Amino acid sequence: MHRTHTVIDSPVGPLTLVATDGTLSGIYMDPHRHRPPQETFGPRDPGAFGQVTEQLGEYFAGDRKEFTLPLAPEGTDFQRTVWRALCDIPYGGTLSYGELAARIGRPRAARAVGLANGRNPISIVVPCHRVVGSAGQLTGYGGGIERKRHLLDFERGALAARPAGTAVPSSAGTPGAAATTLW
Repeated sequence: MHRTHTVIDSPVGPLTLVATDGTLSGIYMDPHRHRPPQETFGPRDPGAFGQVTEQLGEYFAGDRKEFTLPLAPEGTDFQRTVWRALCDIPYGGTLSYGELAARIGRPRAARAVGLANGRNPISIVVPCHRVVGSAGQLTGYGGGIERKRHLLDFERGALAARPAGTAVPSSAGTPGAAATTLW
């Protein structure tokens, strides 16, 4: 297993991008709860992340609402099921932990879904920031509540700022299709 990484600037601060055998396996903020040790990221190689940095740039410019990147998140089968389901939450929308648990066929597993959500290694691209508490309140986020608020406000604002009848371009057709077919 060969890992490489790079660090890019973003509106939410520096993002560390990690690839495993050439496929995106991590996007970490600084600080970031559950961030693996830096020495596990491998050597720095900015050239290995062209498509990732391009799509993140489009996202932060308000020109992309879905990512079409091959992903290689490391986790349990249950965690990966939760992370796939996160990709089906529409841009600008939110879902509660309980609703997400029901979507994956485990309606009594809201806490386990929350724990898996918190361990999501590919922030932003796998949109764990779109999961909120049962009453719509902002709850924990690996990059911090302020970043979660920023991302949700940004997505809602990008949608609201579009002229009537236009939408943020979608490169993928069905929400979550790229992430679920490429894992």
